[in-house]
Amino acid sequence: MSVIRVEIVSAEQEIWSGEGAMVFAPGESGELGIAPRHTPLLTRLKPGDVRVQQENGEEQFFFITGGLLEVQPHVVTILSDTAIRAADLDQAAAEESRRRAQEAMRDKGTEMEYAQAKAELASAMAQLRAIEKLRKVKG
Repeated sequence: MSVIRVEIVSAEQEIWSGEGAMVFAPGESGELGIAPRHTPLLTRLKPGDVRVQQENGEEQFFFITGGLLEVQPHVVTILSDTAIRAADLDQAAAEESRRRAQEAMRDKGTEMEYAQAKAELASAMAQLRAIEKLRKVKG
C-alpha cells in the first residue's frame, strides 16, 4: 500500500506530521478524500474533523476551525487558524461556547456581531460532532 506525507499546521505550531494511506477533510462542498498520487489541489476547508488513516489501519483525528488544504505530489498540508487533536477537545467548553454563541445571536447585535456569533456557533457545533465521532470510534 502506498502512503502520502501529511502535515497539519495551526497558526501557532505544527500539530501533526506523519504518513497516511488516506486523508479525510471537511471541504466547503463536502467531505474530501485524499489518497496517495491524488491530483494537485488547493481548496478551502470548513470547521470540522480531519481523519488520517494510517497504513496499519489506525486513525489520527483532529478538529480544525477551517482553513486550506493543499495537495502536492508527495504531501498533503492542512493549514488552519486552530487545529486540535480530537483527544484534546473539551466537550464542556464546546457546549459553553455553543450556548454563548446562541445567546449572542438572539441578542440581535450588529450585523458583524451576528456573523461572528454564527461562526462561533458553527465551530462549537463542529467540535461537538468531532467529539461524538471520536466516541463512536473508541466505543
